[in-house]
Amino acid sequence: MLEFNNVSKSFWTGKTHKVILHDASFRIELGNSVGILAPNGSGKTTIINMMAGLEKPDEGTITRACRVSFPLGFMGGLNHRHTATENARYIARLYQLDPDEVEAFCRWMCDIGEYFDMPVGTYSAGMRARFAFALMLAIEFDLYLVDEGMPATTDANFNRRAGAMLKERLEQATVLIVSHQAETLERYCQSAAVLRDGQLRFYDSLEEAKAIYDYETQS
Repeated sequence: MLEFNNVSKSFWTGKTHKVILHDASFRIELGNSVGILAPNGSGKTTIINMMAGLEKPDEGTITRACRVSFPLGFMGGLNHRHTATENARYIARLYQLDPDEVEAFCRWMCDIGEYFDMPVGTYSAGMRARFAFALMLAIEFDLYLVDEGMPATTDANFNRRAGAMLKERLEQATVLIVSHQAETLERYCQSAAVLRDGQLRFYDSLEEAKAIYDYETQS
């Protein structure tokens, strides 16, 4: 279970006070995958970062009573001065997993040869994305957070391996996806919410949320 209780979040842009969430209370139950529809620039990434614990709310509390993933494709937790080996083993210890198993899985999934023992800061953007994705797949979460759909790299073989593994993980877990396109949610979500002007409204079905989102976006 992931629960927001009277959560508010806003930013000062230098010109205006932008409200991301205002006094939001909701609960995501395991077994019920949910989507959040929101226009670009409305704060989707900020909300998903708060769910992951990467950002704190201005007011209210966030309760995580399950193992919540970092956002899929998130690379902010990597130490670029350390090798992939060192990063993988460190993350494994954080999640109380076997460092040998996590390192071996990431080596197999990334398939970057000797680069795995070089500093992550020397990697190309594509190699860093492969390693971050592999780390995500090495840990089995109860709730997966996805920002704007499934990430992809430029390596076709990696995409096939990772895509098959991700599909298997998501079929057995709960997913929360934030996107500006309803089509992104259709594969995994049974219900959805609409975020607009700091207000998050939940609907019983994805179809209802999509209809309201489309109407508000076009008006």
